[in-house]
Amino acid sequence: MRKALALFAILTAMLAAHGAFAAPRAEPPLVLAAASLQESLNAAADAWSAKGHPRPRISFAGSSALARQIEAGAPADIFVSADEPWMDEVAGKKLLKPGTRISFLRNTLVLIASRSSTVKLTVRPNMPLAQALGSGRLAVANPNGVPAGVYAKQALTRLGIWNSVQGRLAPAENVRAALALVSRGAAPLGVVYGTDAQADPSVKVIGVFPQTSHDEISYPVALLASSKNPQADGFRRFLISSEGKAVFRRFGFGTK
Repeated sequence: MRKALALFAILTAMLAAHGAFAAPRAEPPLVLAAASLQESLNAAADAWSAKGHPRPRISFAGSSALARQIEAGAPADIFVSADEPWMDEVAGKKLLKPGTRISFLRNTLVLIASRSSTVKLTVRPNMPLAQALGSGRLAVANPNGVPAGVYAKQALTRLGIWNSVQGRLAPAENVRAALALVSRGAAPLGVVYGTDAQADPSVKVIGVFPQTSHDEISYPVALLASSKNPQADGFRRFLISSEGKAVFRRFGFGTK
């Protein structure tokens, strides 16, 4: 009997050492986030994980595509949009958890070229953008719904340039895809966020669009109504905290 008890004790200790009796690990929350947040939000997730929390899983895409995923029932916990209208769209369908929406980041809109480009332009009303494109096209996120493309269309319209370039666009599914077109030499010029240009050493900024030429570039975050992950609101709160915002400022974002 004693030998049996001793053997049981040894087996119990071995199983415990291998985690058989360990508490199950908390499931990480799933975040649906605007493509322009890739480096910064991953850095924020790393900082949160370093505090002992499970690292959030993040899916990046255009805010319009993410909003449609949410409307289709995507099992996510947090939505971070690159504009207010797409968050409004989700909110209007009662898909946000009340009281969790907050706008916390800002960005700028810039005209970019490849690092080796010799194009020189001053962003101003009626600038000769179409002429500067030569035989190429202007890379933009899809202006029919993707926030970066919507802002680009607003800016080019208010500056009196849109009509001359709307037939010369290379529309992309999100702002990072537009950035890649310029970075890889597939388009001579592009319109992206300032933070995107900062993230890619293969491009350079040749002009900044006046803030008055487009709506404020504002990033809201919110919990989704369907979320049941107890880790989700903690991460959301971290993002909007002074510590979290400091992470985004390192990547060129303005904060609110």
